[in-house]
Amino acid sequence: MSGLTLRLKAGAGERLDLTGVTPDKLAGLSTGEIAKLVVGTDKEHMTLGDAFDISGTPGDTLTIEGAGATLDFVGGGMASGKLRVKGSVGAYAGRKMSGGRLEISGNAGTYLASAMTGGIIHLAGNAGDGLGAVLPGERFGMAGGIVVVSGNIGARAGDKMRRGTIIVKGNTGAQSGARMVGGTIWAEGGLGVDPGFMMRRGTLIAPKIERLLPTFVDCGRHDLVITRILSRYLKAELGDLAPAPLPHFVRKLGGDMSTIGRGEILMPA
Repeated sequence: MSGLTLRLKAGAGERLDLTGVTPDKLAGLSTGEIAKLVVGTDKEHMTLGDAFDISGTPGDTLTIEGAGATLDFVGGGMASGKLRVKGSVGAYAGRKMSGGRLEISGNAGTYLASAMTGGIIHLAGNAGDGLGAVLPGERFGMAGGIVVVSGNIGARAGDKMRRGTIIVKGNTGAQSGARMVGGTIWAEGGLGVDPGFMMRRGTLIAPKIERLLPTFVDCGRHDLVITRILSRYLKAELGDLAPAPLPHFVRKLGGDMSTIGRGEILMPA
């Protein structure tokens, strides 16, 4: 496997927009062309070569070392290949990602995986607000792919989420699944206050809820085959990152009844 490494230079402190700095987009460029790509966000137009030491050969793997919260849009628009980040990232990581794999060893800022349609993101740390959520002026949030967060996440994850799967090993912030129209959010640590606010469809899964909205109704105890199908699919896709399967019987809460009420929260019975 061939690969390119970008090592953030000391003193490169301005916010950088790394949209398109992905293995598939860089594969057809020379090192010189890569170095001239503009990533700065101020009037000085900082290039990739100004901000990073570049080594290796463009290919199917890209590694970013020394990363920090000033790096925005990491993995933005990626369609294939693997992007490994050693450190934390800023806002909008994985935005409009349609394929490939993004691995981040640290934390991520707001709006991780916004408008994502495919691929896999694994975040080893915590994520900010708006994971997989809609941005102002857009119709939907996350619309495909899988995101795994090993830590905790902020508020309003999956706001207007349409498809895809979000797995959180820790806890969620307030209103996870707000205005959700499809997809799955599986919080192994538990859901925060008011999950599923105004959700129309979709599935939330958790062992506990900090506070449930009064517009959800208890639909009783169920043996749902779909939960076992989902577990097998995630195990095949994620291996050891997949959540532990639910028991055969789950408690189903339906809502949000203030809308069409076709969403659901599943908990161990």
